Amino acid sequence: MYKQLSIFAENKRGAMNALTRILKDNEINISALVTNDSAEYGIVRMIVDNPEKAKKALSELGYLCRLDSVAAVEMEDQCGCLDGLLTDITNAYISLDYLYFSFNRDTKAPVAILRSSEGEELESFLRGKGYNVI
Repeated sequence: MYKQLSIFAENKRGAMNALTRILKDNEINISALVTNDSAEYGIVRMIVDNPEKAKKALSELGYLCRLDSVAAVEMEDQCGCLDGLLTDITNAYISLDYLYFSFNRDTKAPVAILRSSEGEELESFLRGKGYNVI
């Protein structure tokens, strides 16, 4: 499973740029990113090449961060693939907290990033069903 970095950040002009600048200055590369916001604060979730280093760098500058385990599933870029994946997960009685997409830079295939409180069961189930868990 991948380690996903979640950052609690103020929702103001330049906040995202401040985060990316810290990561750039620490030579940390982002491979997936999604943001969720509210009026004053937001959560930035990302997959980076060195999550522990990223968390340390951001925490030292006052950001509230945490690392979570997420599953990453490479998918075909065809209509219905996500529905099939979600149907299989639903039928296995595994709950998802959220999902977002990135892509495999080598194969150019879409990658679903899945967060579940049942992470190990989810990953084991997906592998057993023949999904390409990366």
